[in-house]
Amino acid sequence: MKSAKEVATENKIYDRLKDFPDCLKLVKYLFEDDELQEMQDYSNNVSIKRLGFNDHGPVHMRQVVSNAVKMLKILHEAGIQTSLEREEIGTFEDSMCGVILAGIMHDLGMSIGRQGHEEMSVLLAQPIMNRTLNHLFPDDLHKRVIIRALATEAIIGHMSSRKIHSIEAGIILVADGCDMTKGRARIPMALNKTPRVGDIHKYSASAINRIGIHRGERKPIKIDIEMSGDVGFFQIEEVLLTKIESSPAKEYIELYAGVAGQERKCYL
Repeated sequence: MKSAKEVATENKIYDRLKDFPDCLKLVKYLFEDDELQEMQDYSNNVSIKRLGFNDHGPVHMRQVVSNAVKMLKILHEAGIQTSLEREEIGTFEDSMCGVILAGIMHDLGMSIGRQGHEEMSVLLAQPIMNRTLNHLFPDDLHKRVIIRALATEAIIGHMSSRKIHSIEAGIILVADGCDMTKGRARIPMALNKTPRVGDIHKYSASAINRIGIHRGERKPIKIDIEMSGDVGFFQIEEVLLTKIESSPAKEYIELYAGVAGQERKCYL
């Protein structure tokens, strides 16, 4: 049974993709995939209950898709082409499909453990990617090949520990970093009372009230973060900013953050 948050995020994604028929078919297929749902649920169990980390399950992966779709659409509306478009090898919707696949499966490897989970995510995602793309594009080998490769790059590069080269993978990197509000740390904070290594991520995320992704003023994408306390700066400076700095999409992003009621700090 899906949670209310999962369903609400799915509906938001459906709305953002209403003008992209292939993407709508893709997310509908993925959201109805029982094996993928079980894998996401188990990833979250391992992340929260076994390892004491933040949410890395179905809600988080859907939120990353939502963030990525929004950012990619902003770039599209600003006239900025994706890597597939620039190279004249695919369409904007092909790029969007790759980003969706990556976002919805990038943390499946957390079901095995934290170390090297990007590589494990790629391993676990490949069979689902293959059957999904065969369902969506049964007669178009070219689309299947480029979308699968793009999604694989984005999954394996989402921790900024590996060099990535496409705008699409860069968007997933940033979209993942943008899911760090206090809601993501609510359950881990409630379950794990004993201090342990890595707790700063939970406490820092708990200080993030709101993250807005909008059209920017100086650059196409504006990320605006409101915090309840200074501990939130750790999450921004050690996680999100690191990911943006490593992203091929960095030149299109402006970043502001600050404690509620105080002036925002401009990072980019």
